[in-house]
Amino acid sequence: MRLLSVNLARPHSAGYTDSPTGVTGIDKRPADGPVAVAAPGPKGVGGSALAGDVIGDKRHHGGDHQAVYAYAREDLDDWEEALGRELPNGVFGENLTTAGVDVNGALVGERWRVGPDVVLEVSCARIPCRTFAGWLGETGAPPAQRGGGWIRQFTRAAVPGAYLRVVSPGEIRAGDRIEIVHRPDHEVTVSFLFRALTTERELLPRTLAAGEALPPEERAQALKYTEKYAS
Repeated sequence: MRLLSVNLARPHSAGYTDSPTGVTGIDKRPADGPVAVAAPGPKGVGGSALAGDVIGDKRHHGGDHQAVYAYAREDLDDWEEALGRELPNGVFGENLTTAGVDVNGALVGERWRVGPDVVLEVSCARIPCRTFAGWLGETGAPPAQRGGGWIRQFTRAAVPGAYLRVVSPGEIRAGDRIEIVHRPDHEVTVSFLFRALTTERELLPRTLAAGEALPPEERAQALKYTEKYAS
């Protein structure tokens, strides 16, 4: 398991972004050298954990529980076939493009050592938004897969990629080894959590098994659903 690339934003203005400034950092490109990683702070204040990266809309993205976004190269390859076009590392807005890691099968609370020093913890799943749909449409997705169509297709696939929080800071670079150093004892994978939050909300009570590793926003949704539908 290894890190293929560490991707940083090239900010640009776009009419499709939800950002109040009209600027998005979803266009991410591989960095040439090492990148410093540190916890960014709470959502709304902190952005990305990666030095030099940009979060365009801190109201909805970034912060400690969405500090780093990882996506598997294997899943990008599947999307290349589905979309009929090349998808370079970073095109989904991911900070880390991985090889050999079952990102969507990772458990909430699972910990990865990346390189010699950095430890990251899986926190939640990426939920597709208007900016993601607009970005994929802008870069050439077929008309039927633009906008809401792309969001529906991405949601049905349930391979959202994982957000991670920073446990131990340090530097990472392309080629670093990824090692799973802790795997909790529950069933709540990234894909399971994504389905619970989107298409299979009856799964929400079961996501509480992830305990304190479940971020506050997702935990609140699970508790609200559980209280509403508890027999």
